[in-house]
Amino acid sequence: MENKDLLTIVEQYGSPVYVYDSTKIVSQYQRLTNAFSGVKKLKLNYAVKALSNLSILKLMKSLGAGLDTVSIQEVRMGLQVGLDPKNIIFTPNGVSLEEIEEVSALGVQINIDNLSILEQFGTRHPNVPVCVRINPHIMAGGNSKISVGHIDSKFGISVHQTPHILRIVENTGMKINGVHMHTGSDILDIDVFIQASDILFDVAKQFKNLEFIDFGSGFKVPYKEGDIETNIEELGEKLAVRFNAFCKSYGKNLELGFEPGKFLVSESGYFLAKVNVVKQTTSTVFAGVDSGFNHLIRPMFYESYHRIENISKPDGRKRFYSVVGYICETDTFGTNRQIAEITEGDVLAFKNAGAYCFSMASNYNSRFRPAEVLWHNDEAKLIRKRETFDDLLANQIEVDIAIEESIVE
Repeated sequence: MENKDLLTIVEQYGSPVYVYDSTKIVSQYQRLTNAFSGVKKLKLNYAVKALSNLSILKLMKSLGAGLDTVSIQEVRMGLQVGLDPKNIIFTPNGVSLEEIEEVSALGVQINIDNLSILEQFGTRHPNVPVCVRINPHIMAGGNSKISVGHIDSKFGISVHQTPHILRIVENTGMKINGVHMHTGSDILDIDVFIQASDILFDVAKQFKNLEFIDFGSGFKVPYKEGDIETNIEELGEKLAVRFNAFCKSYGKNLELGFEPGKFLVSESGYFLAKVNVVKQTTSTVFAGVDSGFNHLIRPMFYESYHRIENISKPDGRKRFYSVVGYICETDTFGTNRQIAEITEGDVLAFKNAGAYCFSMASNYNSRFRPAEVLWHNDEAKLIRKRETFDDLLANQIEVDIAIEESIVE
């Protein structure tokens, strides 16, 4: 997309606004499938939590992707856009047995990550095939907030508890048709990921009727110029060799699964916000925009980096700015960033705003959540309307409040 396209979208739909480029999503999907072309059966299940708009899910369906879901609401969204329930996997954490049973009744693949629920579900539904999520106790990338494979993680069943899984399977007669792991986000070290995969292979060979092995995702994408990223091609080459060798020894061609989210949609996204005020203090020049962490929380929550550009005057003289929001909290998007000179009314573009951005937005400070636009076939398509005051009040109930005079006195 070009700056003029983004500015036209702001003129048409206002700011702040999220914009997603479908071309980038398609190219990332193709890149991943090409990297694993050496595998006979490959299944990509898009991680819905990254960006859950219905139009994005329809795009994923058109590419042939399934869905990785973490709530029954995400499952229902997948069904809403016409996905076959067999192309949806449910990988929740800490949910009730009742929710798992409700999803299972829809025909969705269940993935269970704790021994207690595994035993209860297996006892009640021994004929329903189940995947088990293993914690390999390996951190393959990212900081502590986005790594989920370490020993203290709440996610997955410890690899050291495999004997307990086998005992439950034997006692209940339940069917295990898949094994799964997810080490976390921002994977850089391919060899560490391969090490975790080898651990999963050791677990997998103990189950005799598997249909698939799911290796999660967490591939790192570049956030700034010259940034490093996961070498998908190298991973595809190395993992395919090991996977094919495992299938040969297992005596069956299994399906290799991934659940990419950030990798598919992060770089497609732009968050556009207008500058309300440029404020000079004794030591800092602030550029205050018409947004805050109610719309884009990742920089405050994960200390993540989003490149910020002044698309209104991209060729201006560069100065240092701290870009902040309008929330009554410290909501700093970037500190001392070198950006083309900003004046009030300019539009700033935050890059890599496709994953875990709108999906984590809120109404904090009673602000409206922004619109979403899909740039598809060189055309801007509105895929979510900007909220209104009526939306803000929709589920609130105003009751009559009577306070006794004695209390007031």
